[in-house]
Amino acid sequence: MGAVNVRSPLAPEQFPVMPPLEGVSFAVGETGIRYKNRPDVLLAIVSPGTSVAGVLTTSKSRSAPVDWCAERLKGGSARALVVNSGNANAFTGSAGVKTVAAVAKAVAAQAKCKPGEIFQASTGVIGEPLNPIPIVNALPELFAGLKPDAWAEAARAIMTTDTFPKAATRKARLGGVTVTLNGIAKGSGMIAPDMATMLSFIFTDAALPPRLLQKLLSKSAARSFNCITVDGDTSTSDTLLMFATGKAGPALKGLKSEADPRLKDFTRALDDLCKDLALQVVKDGEGAEKLIEIMVTGAENDKAARRIGLAIANSPLVKTAIAGEDANWGRIVMAVGKSGEKAIRDKLKIWIGGVALAKNGMRAPDYREEEIMPHMKGRSIIIKTDVGVGKGRATVWTCDLTHRYIDINGSYRS
Repeated sequence: MGAVNVRSPLAPEQFPVMPPLEGVSFAVGETGIRYKNRPDVLLAIVSPGTSVAGVLTTSKSRSAPVDWCAERLKGGSARALVVNSGNANAFTGSAGVKTVAAVAKAVAAQAKCKPGEIFQASTGVIGEPLNPIPIVNALPELFAGLKPDAWAEAARAIMTTDTFPKAATRKARLGGVTVTLNGIAKGSGMIAPDMATMLSFIFTDAALPPRLLQKLLSKSAARSFNCITVDGDTSTSDTLLMFATGKAGPALKGLKSEADPRLKDFTRALDDLCKDLALQVVKDGEGAEKLIEIMVTGAENDKAARRIGLAIANSPLVKTAIAGEDANWGRIVMAVGKSGEKAIRDKLKIWIGGVALAKNGMRAPDYREEEIMPHMKGRSIIIKTDVGVGKGRATVWTCDLTHRYIDINGSYRS
Protein backbone atom coordinates (compact mmCIF):
# COMPACT_ATOMS: atom_id res chain seq x y z
CA MET A 1 0.00 0.00 0.00
CA GLY A 2 1.78 3.15 -1.17
CA ALA A 3 5.50 3.70 -1.17
CA VAL A 4 7.60 1.71 1.25
CA ASN A 5 8.63 4.07 4.01
CA VAL A 6 12.26 3.92 5.09
CA ARG A 7 12.92 4.80 8.75
CA SER A 8 13.79 8.50 9.03
CA PRO A 9 17.51 9.19 9.52
CA LEU A 10 16.41 11.72 12.14
CA ALA A 11 14.59 9.10 14.23
CA PRO A 12 15.60 8.53 17.87
CA GLU A 13 17.88 5.56 18.38
CA GLN A 14 15.33 3.80 20.55
CA PHE A 15 11.83 4.09 21.98
CA PRO A 16 11.94 5.80 25.40
CA VAL A 17 11.38 3.90 28.62
CA MET A 18 7.81 4.82 29.53
CA PRO A 19 6.84 4.34 33.18
CA PRO A 20 3.33 3.00 33.85
CA LEU A 21 0.78 5.61 34.93
CA GLU A 22 -1.76 4.70 37.58
CA GLY A 23 -5.23 4.91 36.13
CA VAL A 24 -4.17 4.38 32.49
CA SER A 25 -4.15 1.13 30.48
CA PHE A 26 -3.96 0.27 26.78
CA ALA A 27 -4.84 -2.44 24.28
CA VAL A 28 -4.34 -2.60 20.53
CA GLY A 29 -5.97 -4.75 17.88
CA GLU A 30 -5.95 -5.63 14.19
CA THR A 31 -9.25 -4.92 12.43
CA GLY A 32 -8.11 -4.67 8.79
CA ILE A 33 -9.77 -1.29 8.31
CA ARG A 34 -7.06 -0.51 5.76
CA TYR A 35 -3.78 -2.06 6.85
CA LYS A 36 -3.23 -5.80 6.97
CA ASN A 37 -1.30 -7.75 9.59
CA ARG A 38 -0.62 -4.77 11.82
CA PRO A 39 -2.41 -3.10 14.74
CA ASP A 40 -4.74 -0.35 13.60
CA VAL A 41 -6.98 0.29 16.62
CA LEU A 42 -6.00 1.62 20.03
CA LEU A 43 -8.14 1.51 23.16
CA ALA A 44 -7.06 3.51 26.20
CA ILE A 45 -9.01 3.30 29.45
CA VAL A 46 -8.60 5.94 32.17
CA SER A 47 -9.91 5.78 35.72
CA PRO A 48 -13.18 7.42 36.85
CA GLY A 49 -12.78 11.10 37.65
CA THR A 50 -10.16 11.71 34.95
CA SER A 51 -10.08 15.29 33.66
CA VAL A 52 -9.66 15.91 29.92
CA ALA A 53 -8.60 18.85 27.76
CA GLY A 54 -7.94 19.18 24.06
CA VAL A 55 -6.73 21.28 21.16
CA LEU A 56 -8.31 20.48 17.80
CA THR A 57 -7.80 21.33 14.14
CA THR A 58 -9.09 24.65 12.86
CA SER A 59 -9.88 23.04 9.50
CA LYS A 60 -13.32 23.93 8.13
CA SER A 61 -13.64 20.36 6.81
CA ARG A 62 -12.79 18.57 10.02
CA SER A 63 -13.61 14.93 10.66
CA ALA A 64 -16.54 13.41 12.54
CA PRO A 65 -14.31 12.33 15.46
CA VAL A 66 -12.99 15.90 15.83
CA ASP A 67 -16.55 17.24 15.96
CA TRP A 68 -17.39 14.59 18.55
CA CYS A 69 -14.40 15.51 20.73
CA ALA A 70 -15.14 19.23 20.49
CA GLU A 71 -18.59 18.67 21.94
CA ARG A 72 -17.51 16.17 24.63
CA LEU A 73 -14.64 18.34 25.86
CA LYS A 74 -17.28 20.65 27.30
CA GLY A 75 -18.01 17.97 29.90
CA GLY A 76 -14.39 17.84 31.05
CA SER A 77 -14.53 14.15 32.03
CA ALA A 78 -13.14 11.08 30.25
CA ARG A 79 -13.13 7.32 30.67
CA ALA A 80 -11.80 6.04 27.35
CA LEU A 81 -10.03 6.90 24.10
CA VAL A 82 -10.47 4.98 20.85
CA VAL A 83 -8.17 5.64 17.89
CA ASN A 84 -8.09 3.98 14.49
CA SER A 85 -5.53 4.40 11.70
CA GLY A 86 -5.97 3.97 7.96
CA ASN A 87 -9.30 5.80 7.65
CA ALA A 88 -9.80 9.41 8.77
CA ASN A 89 -13.61 9.23 8.90
CA ALA A 90 -13.51 12.72 7.39
CA PHE A 91 -15.81 14.07 4.69
CA THR A 92 -18.09 11.07 5.25
CA GLY A 93 -21.32 12.97 6.01
CA SER A 94 -23.99 11.54 8.30
CA ALA A 95 -22.44 8.07 7.97
CA GLY A 96 -19.33 9.33 9.74
CA VAL A 97 -21.38 10.79 12.57
CA LYS A 98 -23.25 7.49 13.00
CA THR A 99 -19.97 5.56 13.11
CA VAL A 100 -18.60 7.73 15.91
CA ALA A 101 -21.86 7.43 17.87
CA ALA A 102 -21.95 3.65 17.42
CA VAL A 103 -18.37 3.19 18.62
CA ALA A 104 -18.94 5.49 21.62
CA LYS A 105 -22.09 3.61 22.62
CA ALA A 106 -20.37 0.22 22.39
CA VAL A 107 -17.28 1.31 24.35
CA ALA A 108 -19.40 3.03 27.01
CA ALA A 109 -21.42 -0.15 27.53
CA GLN A 110 -18.27 -2.13 28.31
CA ALA A 111 -16.58 0.64 30.29
CA LYS A 112 -19.81 1.24 32.25
CA CYS A 113 -19.82 4.97 31.64
CA LYS A 114 -21.61 7.57 29.54
CA PRO A 115 -20.95 7.76 25.77
CA GLY A 116 -19.98 11.41 26.32
CA GLU A 117 -16.92 10.24 28.26
CA ILE A 118 -15.58 8.32 25.26
CA PHE A 119 -13.12 10.27 23.10
CA GLN A 120 -12.21 9.28 19.56
CA ALA A 121 -9.71 10.05 16.82
CA SER A 122 -9.19 8.70 13.33
CA THR A 123 -6.36 9.15 10.85
CA GLY A 124 -5.82 7.99 7.30
CA VAL A 125 -7.57 8.36 3.95
CA ILE A 126 -10.18 11.13 3.66
CA GLY A 127 -13.59 10.56 2.07
CA GLU A 128 -14.03 6.83 2.56
CA PRO A 129 -16.82 5.67 4.91
CA LEU A 130 -15.60 3.99 8.09
CA ASN A 131 -17.55 0.89 9.04
CA PRO A 132 -17.92 0.76 12.85
CA ILE A 133 -18.50 -3.01 12.96
CA PRO A 134 -14.82 -4.12 12.86
CA ILE A 135 -14.01 -1.76 15.75
CA VAL A 136 -17.09 -2.75 17.78
CA ASN A 137 -16.41 -6.46 17.20
CA ALA A 138 -12.82 -6.02 18.42
CA LEU A 139 -13.86 -4.43 21.74
CA PRO A 140 -14.25 -7.62 23.85
CA GLU A 141 -10.70 -8.70 22.98
CA LEU A 142 -9.38 -5.17 23.52
CA PHE A 143 -10.95 -4.86 26.97
CA ALA A 144 -9.61 -8.29 27.89
CA GLY A 145 -6.10 -7.30 26.79
CA LEU A 146 -5.75 -4.00 28.65
CA LYS A 147 -2.40 -3.47 30.34
CA PRO A 148 -0.55 -0.45 31.79
CA ASP A 149 2.79 -0.87 30.04
CA ALA A 150 1.74 -1.03 26.37
CA TRP A 151 3.02 2.43 25.43
CA ALA A 152 5.10 1.24 22.47
CA GLU A 153 2.21 -0.83 21.09
CA ALA A 154 -0.11 2.17 21.51
CA ALA A 155 2.25 4.49 19.63
CA ARG A 156 2.62 2.01 16.76
CA ALA A 157 -1.10 1.37 16.42
CA ILE A 158 -1.85 5.01 15.51
CA MET A 159 0.84 5.29 12.78
CA THR A 160 0.05 5.79 9.08
CA THR A 161 3.00 6.95 6.95
CA ASP A 162 5.12 7.42 10.09
CA THR A 163 8.45 5.60 10.00
CA PHE A 164 8.84 5.34 13.77
CA PRO A 165 6.57 5.43 16.84
CA LYS A 166 6.71 8.66 18.83
CA ALA A 167 6.66 8.96 22.62
CA ALA A 168 8.11 11.03 25.45
CA THR A 169 7.98 11.11 29.24
CA ARG A 170 8.71 13.71 31.89
CA LYS A 171 8.57 14.06 35.69
CA ALA A 172 7.51 17.13 37.67
CA ARG A 173 6.89 18.22 41.25
CA LEU A 174 3.37 19.34 42.05
CA GLY A 175 2.22 20.06 45.58
CA GLY A 176 5.05 18.15 47.21
CA VAL A 177 4.57 14.98 45.16
CA THR A 178 6.22 13.73 41.98
CA VAL A 179 3.90 13.41 39.01
CA THR A 180 4.52 11.76 35.65
CA LEU A 181 3.57 12.95 32.17
CA ASN A 182 3.62 10.45 29.29
CA GLY A 183 2.70 11.22 25.69
CA ILE A 184 2.48 9.53 22.29
CA ALA A 185 2.01 11.11 18.87
CA LYS A 186 1.68 10.32 15.22
CA GLY A 187 2.35 12.58 12.27
CA SER A 188 4.47 12.61 9.16
CA GLY A 189 2.66 14.48 6.39
CA MET A 190 -0.25 16.95 6.19
CA ILE A 191 1.41 18.76 9.08
CA ALA A 192 0.90 22.50 9.55
CA PRO A 193 -0.08 24.61 12.55
CA ASP A 194 -3.63 24.97 13.91
CA MET A 195 -3.06 22.54 15.45
CA ALA A 196 0.05 21.04 14.05
CA THR A 197 0.31 17.35 14.67
CA MET A 198 -2.18 14.90 13.31
CA LEU A 199 -2.70 13.03 16.60
CA SER A 200 -1.16 13.33 20.06
CA PHE A 201 -2.31 11.99 23.41
CA ILE A 202 -0.83 12.99 26.76
CA PHE A 203 -1.54 11.33 30.08
CA THR A 204 -0.61 12.42 33.60
CA ASP A 205 -1.35 11.17 37.12
CA ALA A 206 -1.56 14.77 38.36
CA ALA A 207 -4.85 16.05 39.80
CA LEU A 208 -5.92 19.07 37.76
CA PRO A 209 -9.43 20.41 37.05
CA PRO A 210 -10.52 20.44 33.38
CA ARG A 211 -10.55 24.23 32.91
CA LEU A 212 -7.05 24.63 34.29
CA LEU A 213 -5.82 21.62 32.33
CA GLN A 214 -7.23 23.23 29.18
CA LYS A 215 -5.39 26.50 29.80
CA LEU A 216 -2.10 24.71 30.40
CA LEU A 217 -2.47 22.51 27.32
CA SER A 218 -3.50 25.35 25.00
CA LYS A 219 -0.46 27.40 26.00
CA SER A 220 1.90 24.46 25.58
CA ALA A 221 0.44 23.64 22.15
CA ALA A 222 0.95 27.24 21.04
CA ARG A 223 4.65 26.95 21.84
CA SER A 224 5.19 23.52 20.31
CA PHE A 225 2.68 21.77 18.05
CA ASN A 226 1.59 25.07 16.53
CA CYS A 227 5.18 25.99 15.74
CA ILE A 228 5.94 23.06 13.44
CA THR A 229 5.24 22.44 9.78
CA VAL A 230 6.15 19.72 7.32
CA ASP A 231 4.24 20.70 4.20
CA GLY A 232 1.93 23.58 5.10
CA ASP A 233 -1.21 21.42 4.93
CA THR A 234 -3.54 21.44 7.95
CA SER A 235 -5.19 18.06 8.53
CA THR A 236 -8.92 17.45 8.88
CA SER A 237 -8.13 15.21 11.85
CA ASP A 238 -5.60 17.07 14.02
CA THR A 239 -6.32 16.14 17.63
CA LEU A 240 -4.36 16.77 20.83
CA LEU A 241 -5.93 15.38 24.00
CA MET A 242 -4.63 15.37 27.57
CA PHE A 243 -5.95 13.20 30.37
CA ALA A 244 -5.26 13.79 34.09
CA THR A 245 -6.17 10.82 36.31
CA GLY A 246 -5.34 12.47 39.66
CA LYS A 247 -3.87 9.23 41.02
CA ALA A 248 -0.58 10.79 42.19
CA GLY A 249 -2.31 12.68 44.99
CA PRO A 250 -5.20 15.03 45.80
CA ALA A 251 -5.72 18.28 43.96
CA LEU A 252 -4.09 21.37 45.44
CA LYS A 253 -6.50 23.68 47.21
CA GLY A 254 -7.26 27.00 45.56
CA LEU A 255 -5.54 26.03 42.29
CA LYS A 256 -7.35 28.01 39.60
CA SER A 257 -4.85 30.00 37.53
CA GLU A 258 -2.19 28.63 35.20
CA ALA A 259 0.04 31.40 36.59
CA ASP A 260 -0.03 29.90 40.10
CA PRO A 261 3.64 29.47 41.11
CA ARG A 262 2.87 25.95 42.35
CA LEU A 263 2.38 24.94 38.70
CA LYS A 264 5.79 26.18 37.54
CA ASP A 265 7.52 22.80 37.42
CA PHE A 266 4.49 21.03 35.93
CA THR A 267 4.26 23.69 33.22
CA ARG A 268 7.96 23.25 32.46
CA ALA A 269 7.54 19.50 32.12
CA LEU A 270 4.43 19.81 29.93
CA ASP A 271 6.10 22.37 27.64
CA ASP A 272 9.17 20.14 27.32
CA LEU A 273 7.08 17.05 26.60
CA CYS A 274 5.00 18.80 23.93
CA LYS A 275 8.10 20.20 22.25
CA ASP A 276 9.74 16.76 22.26
CA LEU A 277 6.70 15.14 20.60
CA ALA A 278 6.30 18.00 18.12
CA LEU A 279 9.93 17.78 17.02
CA GLN A 280 9.62 14.02 16.59
CA VAL A 281 6.78 14.70 14.14
CA VAL A 282 9.01 17.09 12.16
CA LYS A 283 11.89 14.61 12.22
CA ASP A 284 9.53 12.07 10.65
CA GLY A 285 8.34 14.46 7.95
CA GLU A 286 7.71 12.42 4.84
CA GLY A 287 11.07 11.98 3.15
CA ALA A 288 12.84 14.26 5.65
CA GLU A 289 16.63 14.21 5.81
CA LYS A 290 17.24 17.39 7.85
CA LEU A 291 15.61 19.11 10.82
CA ILE A 292 15.40 22.89 10.36
CA GLU A 293 15.10 25.36 13.23
CA ILE A 294 14.12 28.90 12.26
CA MET A 295 14.51 31.74 14.77
CA VAL A 296 13.00 35.12 13.96
CA THR A 297 13.81 38.25 15.97
CA GLY A 298 13.17 41.97 15.53
CA ALA A 299 9.55 41.48 14.42
CA GLU A 300 6.67 43.82 15.25
CA ASN A 301 5.41 41.30 17.85
CA ASP A 302 5.64 37.60 18.63
CA LYS A 303 2.71 36.67 16.36
CA ALA A 304 4.34 38.51 13.46
CA ALA A 305 7.61 36.70 14.16
CA ARG A 306 5.82 33.35 14.06
CA ARG A 307 4.17 34.19 10.74
CA ILE A 308 7.52 35.22 9.25
CA GLY A 309 9.09 32.02 10.55
CA LEU A 310 6.34 29.90 9.03
CA ALA A 311 6.63 31.73 5.70
CA ILE A 312 10.28 30.62 5.61
CA ALA A 313 9.48 27.12 6.90
CA ASN A 314 6.70 26.52 4.37
CA SER A 315 8.64 27.78 1.34
CA PRO A 316 9.28 24.88 -1.07
CA LEU A 317 12.23 26.85 -2.44
CA VAL A 318 13.85 27.17 0.98
CA LYS A 319 13.14 23.54 1.86
CA THR A 320 14.48 22.16 -1.42
CA ALA A 321 17.59 24.33 -1.21
CA ILE A 322 18.35 22.86 2.19
CA ALA A 323 17.67 19.35 0.87
CA GLY A 324 20.32 20.10 -1.78
CA GLU A 325 22.68 21.52 0.88
CA ASP A 326 22.60 24.88 -0.91
CA ALA A 327 22.90 27.96 1.33
CA ASN A 328 20.62 29.96 -0.95
CA TRP A 329 19.86 32.79 1.47
CA GLY A 330 18.11 34.77 -1.24
CA ARG A 331 15.18 32.40 -0.84
CA ILE A 332 14.99 33.31 2.84
CA VAL A 333 14.86 36.99 1.86
CA MET A 334 12.02 36.11 -0.51
CA ALA A 335 10.09 34.26 2.18
CA VAL A 336 10.42 37.13 4.68
CA GLY A 337 9.12 39.51 2.05
CA LYS A 338 6.06 37.40 1.16
CA SER A 339 4.99 36.88 4.78
CA GLY A 340 2.94 40.07 4.79
CA GLU A 341 4.53 41.18 8.06
CA LYS A 342 6.58 44.32 8.60
CA ALA A 343 10.28 44.00 7.80
CA ILE A 344 12.82 46.73 7.14
CA ARG A 345 14.73 45.62 4.08
CA ASP A 346 17.85 47.64 4.80
CA LYS A 347 18.08 46.30 8.36
CA LEU A 348 17.48 42.65 7.48
CA LYS A 349 20.06 40.19 8.81
CA ILE A 350 20.37 36.45 8.14
CA TRP A 351 22.53 33.78 9.74
CA ILE A 352 22.78 30.06 8.95
CA GLY A 353 24.66 27.90 11.40
CA GLY A 354 25.84 31.03 13.20
CA VAL A 355 27.51 32.43 10.07
CA ALA A 356 26.31 35.88 8.97
CA LEU A 357 25.21 35.73 5.33
CA ALA A 358 23.39 39.04 5.00
CA LYS A 359 23.16 42.27 6.92
CA ASN A 360 22.02 45.83 6.34
CA GLY A 361 19.86 44.68 3.46
CA MET A 362 22.65 43.09 1.42
CA ARG A 363 25.18 40.26 1.34
CA ALA A 364 27.56 40.37 4.31
CA PRO A 365 30.89 41.71 2.98
CA ASP A 366 32.99 39.07 4.75
CA TYR A 367 30.71 36.08 3.98
CA ARG A 368 32.39 33.12 2.30
CA GLU A 369 30.14 30.24 1.26
CA GLU A 370 32.76 27.60 2.07
CA GLU A 371 32.44 28.57 5.76
CA ILE A 372 28.87 27.34 5.89
CA MET A 373 29.15 24.13 3.86
CA PRO A 374 29.96 21.83 6.82
CA HIS A 375 26.77 23.05 8.53
CA MET A 376 24.67 22.54 5.38
CA LYS A 377 25.81 18.92 5.16
CA GLY A 378 24.63 18.17 8.72
CA ARG A 379 21.30 16.76 9.87
CA SER A 380 20.33 19.87 11.86
CA ILE A 381 20.12 23.26 10.14
CA ILE A 382 19.74 26.49 12.14
CA ILE A 383 18.47 29.64 10.43
CA LYS A 384 18.16 33.00 12.16
CA THR A 385 16.85 36.24 10.78
CA ASP A 386 16.32 39.67 12.31
CA VAL A 387 13.84 41.86 10.45
CA GLY A 388 14.73 45.12 12.21
CA VAL A 389 11.28 46.28 13.29
CA GLY A 390 10.65 45.62 16.98
CA LYS A 391 11.11 43.10 19.78
CA GLY A 392 8.92 40.24 18.56
CA ARG A 393 10.52 36.80 18.43
CA ALA A 394 9.54 33.22 17.68
CA THR A 395 11.06 29.85 16.86
CA VAL A 396 9.50 27.36 14.44
CA TRP A 397 10.63 24.00 13.14
CA THR A 398 10.33 22.22 9.82
CA CYS A 399 12.19 19.72 7.66
CA ASP A 400 13.66 19.69 4.18
CA LEU A 401 11.64 18.71 1.10
CA THR A 402 13.04 15.74 -0.80
CA HIS A 403 11.85 13.59 -3.70
CA ARG A 404 10.77 10.99 -1.16
CA TYR A 405 7.86 13.27 -0.21
CA ILE A 406 6.56 12.94 -3.77
CA ASP A 407 7.14 9.19 -3.78
CA ILE A 408 5.16 8.70 -0.56
CA ASN A 409 2.25 11.00 -1.34
CA GLY A 410 2.03 10.16 -5.02
CA SER A 411 1.19 6.56 -4.12
CA TYR A 412 -0.57 7.01 -0.76
CA ARG A 413 -3.86 5.41 -1.83
CA SER A 414 -2.45 2.80 -4.22
